[in-house]
Amino acid sequence: MIQKNLNADAQESTGADTAEVATATPNAPAAREPRVETAHDDFDWSVDKRNVTSYTKEEKEKYDDVYDNTFVQLNDGELMQGIVVGLTKTDVVLNIGFKSDGLISLNEFRDIPTLKVGDEVEVMIIEKEDRDGNLNLSRKQARITRAWERIVEVHKTGEVITGTVTSKTKGGLIVDVFGMETFLPGSQIDVKPVTDYDQFVGKTMEFKVVKINETIKNAVVSHKALIESDIEAQRAEIMSKLEKGQVLEGTVKNITDFGAFMDLGGLDGLLYITDISWGRISHPSEVLKMDQKINVVVLDFDDEKKRISLGLKQLTPHPWDVLGENIGEGNVVKGKVVNIEDYGAFLEIQPGVEGLVHVSEITWANTPINAKEFFKLGDEHEAKIVTLDKGSRKMSLSIKQLSPDPWNDIETKFAEGSRHTGLVKNITNYGVFVELAPGIGGMIHISDLSWLKRFNHPSEYTKVGANIEVVIMGIDKDNRKLQLGHKQLEEDPWNTLQDTFAIGTVHEGTVLRRDDKGAVVQLPYGLEGFAPNRHLTKEDGKSIGADETAQFVVIEFDRNEKRIVISHSRVWEQGQYEEKEAQKKEAKVESDKTKKAVKTIQGKVEKATLGDLGVLADLKKKMEGNDGPAEPKAE
Repeated sequence: MIQKNLNADAQESTGADTAEVATATPNAPAAREPRVETAHDDFDWSVDKRNVTSYTKEEKEKYDDVYDNTFVQLNDGELMQGIVVGLTKTDVVLNIGFKSDGLISLNEFRDIPTLKVGDEVEVMIIEKEDRDGNLNLSRKQARITRAWERIVEVHKTGEVITGTVTSKTKGGLIVDVFGMETFLPGSQIDVKPVTDYDQFVGKTMEFKVVKINETIKNAVVSHKALIESDIEAQRAEIMSKLEKGQVLEGTVKNITDFGAFMDLGGLDGLLYITDISWGRISHPSEVLKMDQKINVVVLDFDDEKKRISLGLKQLTPHPWDVLGENIGEGNVVKGKVVNIEDYGAFLEIQPGVEGLVHVSEITWANTPINAKEFFKLGDEHEAKIVTLDKGSRKMSLSIKQLSPDPWNDIETKFAEGSRHTGLVKNITNYGVFVELAPGIGGMIHISDLSWLKRFNHPSEYTKVGANIEVVIMGIDKDNRKLQLGHKQLEEDPWNTLQDTFAIGTVHEGTVLRRDDKGAVVQLPYGLEGFAPNRHLTKEDGKSIGADETAQFVVIEFDRNEKRIVISHSRVWEQGQYEEKEAQKKEAKVESDKTKKAVKTIQGKVEKATLGDLGVLADLKKKMEGNDGPAEPKAE
């Protein structure tokens, strides 16, 4: 329209000559018909019927430029400034210089309640021409694009931004930053764990962009990062003023098995369990509680590693420096068992003050005592203070000295030869330890348990906690030892059984057990005998097995060594031997009778006759049959 008006004005300003020229110009090509290629190539479009005008080169370029600017080149996704040219109940009409105006829903302008015609806003071209030929614009997408550009920029610079928490989602919150939704993880809300996310919805807070994803245009913000940066600044300030021995107020923020972490106002310190109390504690929770505010003293710190060691007990005097008047040598005190070792137990008399009860100070008895069996953690015991050294902070205690030494009159109560009933306190490979009275005991050697049986271990005869009768066989007052016996309560049966189990006697026995050397056989009267393997063979060639009963002959009896050796093979071998001996004896008797008869006949007959010679020949043959060929006798 502008170009058209300019041409009209120029044409009106020309004279009559211009019209004549314009009229003659169309006829010019007729005189030069061979040169005409088309009908209108020689037509001057700058001359109309009324006027004739011409433009200089500069003017033509100027007008061409004005004309070209009337055409606007638009691309989808492009951001442009638009002017509000109309408002309806549902839409906003915008003019962006395109051939048609665009419509945007009024909902996208909720943040501008004062929007009016003539206002300029930035929009994005979604589609130049949709199915209906309309221009599709969006202010929301324009804001998101601009917001993303700013978010990318602040992520690079580390600038702190402000956003509004709009809603809660799984694992965190949604934050509106520059009109764009970003994600605030739950772990990035605060330095302390947060469980209630609803309390932050609707709040405007400061954030820092910590992560972006260019592909999906997603951003992650953090409020915790700002707090940590503030804390870091506070830490640097606290560390610069920190000194050993300085007392600070702290808040218990975490309790572990080995101690408690204290918040010193932006800087964390560790209060180790051994620095909480002068007394022994099993867990810091016995003294401290979460979020408890207490004063602590700085024991040590490391600037580089930013570690601070704190102490609580150091704020009070050491208990050894303020011992009560009742704690002195010879006094009786009560304490709680706080530690047990092989050599004794530690009793806590008061927090931070402990004494050792050595195993030798538990009882007057000289028998071995296991401290872990006598004491239990937490139990209370009375003890007498034997030694006290405040300088080295050591105390020795005694439980046995609370009662008189029973060994002073041991000969009266436990005379030699007297019989008593005791309690089995301990069993070893070589004997049984028996307690006759508190602090008085002795040992029964394994060989003094039974006259008749031999044990591989005393536990085969008795057990710990059982009562057993004993006889006092000896007293060692200096070493506090009693020699005890059990089998001595009865007479030695081996003296009376010597004739019963004489060598050669046969007894019935049952095999108790077998090994590679032989078998242990149960014999009458409670005795046990040993049969070597070679003496366990039966007459049929087999061997006697366990739990089998058979006849055994005694081949050795040793009263001093309490040993009986027996044999089953000798039983049936002896029967065969006796049968052979009987046959030999009978043949000898018969031979003696024959010899005697021959001598009788020879004495009666002076001269031999033919008949007598026959009788003598028969007798000779008979004698030869019994004793072999007869030797020739002299006439």
